[in-house]
Amino acid sequence: MVRLSRALLRKYGNFIDDLRLYVKGGSGGMGYPRLGGEGGKGGDVWLVAQNKITLKKIKDTYPNKRFVAGTGANSSGVALKGAKGKDCDVGVPVGISVTTDDRKLIGELNKAGERLMVAQGGFGGSLVTNFLPLKGQAQSVHLDLKLIADVGLVGFPNAGKSSLLTKISHAKPEIADYAFTTIKPELGMIMYADHKQISVADLPGLIEGAHANKGMGHKFLKHIERTKQLLFVVDVSGFQLSSKTPFRTAFETVLLLTKELELYKEQLRTKPALLAVNKMDLPGAQENLNRLMEQLQNPQDYLHLLQRELIPESPVNFREIIPISANTSEGTEELKMCIRKLLDEEEEKQNEEYRKEKVNILQTTKLSQLVTG
Repeated sequence: MVRLSRALLRKYGNFIDDLRLYVKGGSGGMGYPRLGGEGGKGGDVWLVAQNKITLKKIKDTYPNKRFVAGTGANSSGVALKGAKGKDCDVGVPVGISVTTDDRKLIGELNKAGERLMVAQGGFGGSLVTNFLPLKGQAQSVHLDLKLIADVGLVGFPNAGKSSLLTKISHAKPEIADYAFTTIKPELGMIMYADHKQISVADLPGLIEGAHANKGMGHKFLKHIERTKQLLFVVDVSGFQLSSKTPFRTAFETVLLLTKELELYKEQLRTKPALLAVNKMDLPGAQENLNRLMEQLQNPQDYLHLLQRELIPESPVNFREIIPISANTSEGTEELKMCIRKLLDEEEEKQNEEYRKEKVNILQTTKLSQLVTG
């Protein structure tokens, strides 16, 4: 198992993608038995998605991570109906899944402004409760951040994903010649001449066994789930994590990446995907590329190169394979256009399916009206 150095772990600690909060709805107000007055309902606790907020900011601002809504007002001779307690709104990042301690999903917040109640206030005292107030709901909730991006970069460490991101977007991730340069997700934005913008997430380098949570695998893999498209990035010369791990050719790297995604969540294999073959500026790159293309076109002839358990159930069907050099910018413009084309095609496909669904609903409604009429 690969272990991150203490320095990297400290740095990764600055990025938080899961957080546990204690939330409690306000208690209801006392009822007023003599006049049948009803106490006010306790306030509710809401999570509100906001663009400019992080889980680390929440943790730093509220170190006890405890959020309690206001108590409902008591009923009185002046106000028989007590006022509702003040709600507690908690700002959270966009892209949050909210679960209970036993990992039951409460809901998701995927757009700025969306709200989710996580603790309901108690009812005020009334005739039904013998005028005694009820306590608010109390529970711990887990906030699980999964980045929302159009494109997710997938590759082993040192494949050149960070360098590529700087070439095609305005992001400035750290770049160096050692594994695990990227230890937290980086987001960049591709800008096109017609002002179209496409978001790209550089996800920390996977390793063999990431699906089993080796090398903090689940922290990395979960951010792929909400991307619309995958961009595999492989070193045309192959990859070796360390002297103690086997050398993998570019073809083996593609198969292993596919297997890791498949074992983590099989649905990831069905996402639209492109393959960027990087480091074409290195000696022997063209010969290695020719070999890779032959192997990808006839994979059944080369599967014996890997152990059986490392071979994916079915290979990824790449829409395009683009040789590039993130170092010299070779092929990066073509890659940007391929990314745009694939996303546009998928969007048009979804729009067409939506139109067909609406037409079917309309036809079914008209037929029903004719039959009943």
